[in-house]
Amino acid sequence: MTDPRSTIDETLAELVEEFDLLGDWEGRIGYVIDLGKDLQPLPEADRIEANKVPGCAAQVWLGQRRETGRLVFFADSDSALSKGNIALLLRLYSGRTPEEILGFDARAALDRLGLPQALTRQRANGLNNMVGRIRDAALAETGSATR
Repeated sequence: MTDPRSTIDETLAELVEEFDLLGDWEGRIGYVIDLGKDLQPLPEADRIEANKVPGCAAQVWLGQRRETGRLVFFADSDSALSKGNIALLLRLYSGRTPEEILGFDARAALDRLGLPQALTRQRANGLNNMVGRIRDAALAETGSATR
């Protein structure tokens, strides 16, 4: 879960700094994969169809629970890169309020990291679908109807 004392923009700034230190895309993709290694294993009970993110190159499961007004996300994938991508998103989004999630421009953030350009089209679409699922969860909590 994210440090509740840091804003989502501060977390993004930390990621940008980390990515900048890595230099080339080979190092950055390796770092994303390493982020995935830190994810807690997802219990089999959470590897259900309702938690699957459609449109990903690999199987990705994403679930959430609400804790004191914040959404805490849990996820896993059968692919190292997809697992890293979802771990990066959890670092940004998990532990945030629905309003924080909805007020954050994920597309601009991912572009700032340069991540979509480093991925195949299918993996970039999967990343966008992961963000969409997170935003949908936040929308459901606020009762809004638009993504």
